[in-house]
Amino acid sequence: MKPASNPSLRVDPELRQAAEAALREGGRLSDLQSMCDQAFRRQLQHKFILRGLDFREEARRTGEYFQAESVRAELRNLLTTASVDKGKR
Repeated sequence: MKPASNPSLRVDPELRQAAEAALREGGRLSDLQSMCDQAFRRQLQHKFILRGLDFREEARRTGEYFQAESVRAELRNLLTTASVDKGKR
């Protein structure tokens, strides 16, 4: 799979200078973008884990649990439906 590339953006010269000043010697703006992307992914991971912990606590509180195979089957159905719907476009 070909990796997605970020489109070029027009950046205010002051913002560009501030970003370049934040880089270490020899650093590139693409390094800064990579750091921002990594921070964003970590935020998403953190939120995902927190949601999982919340659901675990809710399951403990209510006593309502689901069999792993039934969850996987439901996810497979959702993926199949999404694939079929995408093919209709």
